[in-house]
Amino acid sequence: MSVIESAATRLDKALSRLEGAVGSLFVRSGDPVLLRQELAAMMEDRARLAEQLDESLAREKELQTLADEASEALGAAIAEVRAALGREGQS
Repeated sequence: MSVIESAATRLDKALSRLEGAVGSLFVRSGDPVLLRQELAAMMEDRARLAEQLDESLAREKELQTLADEASEALGAAIAEVRAALGREGQS
């Protein structure tokens, strides 16, 4: 076998291994079109979830403000009741 034939045989074997590796890579990675579709769907889901999270955080802030106002009103009402009870005890 000549040097050229030997080199051609090695090149052919290397190309076969490369084809196998590339084929294996495609099998593991899946269909590129499907991968792009899945990625687009995940990005849409992420955007939707981020929007829902922002809305939930804004609603939480509103509810906390209302809870603080209710707590203050309840505290004032309790103080008034105590004051009224104190006045009744003095009469």
